[in-house]
Amino acid sequence: MNKRERLLATVRGDEVDRAPVALWRHFPGDDQRAEDLAQATIAFQERYDFDLVKVSPSNSFVGEDWGAQTAFEGNMEGTRTYLTRPLKRPSDWRKLKPLEVKRGALGRQLECLRLLQAHWGDKTPFIQTVFNPLMVARYLRGDAWLADMRSHPKEFAAGVEVITETMARFARAAIQAGAAGLFFATQAATYRQLSEEEYRQWGLPYDLKVLEAASGGWFHLLHLHGEEVMFDLAREYPAQAVNWHDRSTKPSLREARAKFSGA
Repeated sequence: MNKRERLLATVRGDEVDRAPVALWRHFPGDDQRAEDLAQATIAFQERYDFDLVKVSPSNSFVGEDWGAQTAFEGNMEGTRTYLTRPLKRPSDWRKLKPLEVKRGALGRQLECLRLLQAHWGDKTPFIQTVFNPLMVARYLRGDAWLADMRSHPKEFAAGVEVITETMARFARAAIQAGAAGLFFATQAATYRQLSEEEYRQWGLPYDLKVLEAASGGWFHLLHLHGEEVMFDLAREYPAQAVNWHDRSTKPSLREARAKFSGA
């Protein structure tokens, strides 16, 4: 089996020659330039030959083009510290404008994907990390995003609509650049932050719009970040696989198999 055949058979529950394997990491410093990130990603893959490559930009790539300023302070998971956030007050949500995704930091990431596609072709599937709109909202506003959502819903909704439109455009462009799908990450689908009713209002509908834009992809991996995650929502996402911190939070792998039809 080649890598694509192995992944698709696993998702369907068919017999495979072996279980597909994928591990990933960040490349701090190299993630600030398309060519450097592509070279680091290729070198890592050539060393280990995984069945799937997750392309890992810095967390700042979704905020830079809206004016966020960040600095790398040594976090080897690639997380950059936000020094300046573009949204200072609830009314600022209405000031957000859709971005041209082929320019700036988003365009830089698309160029990285094009370089990977040119190098690997159909040999090695790779997926692009995309943060869901609520994560982007948090990066732009900081922890105040949650208070804004509850106390200034009209202003917040205006901003999330713009974020969703931009991330949907980026997701579509990522597939066109050669990505097999998205590593679609959410940090808000956890009972430690929101109720399920709140997530169904402010998270799920916008998430689905982004994934719909990437419907040309064939392998989307949903990442539920944190503890006490809303795992039952996973079945409502058009994702072939789901990823979560199963060593530190429910459900167990055995429990999850009964809740999710993919991998």
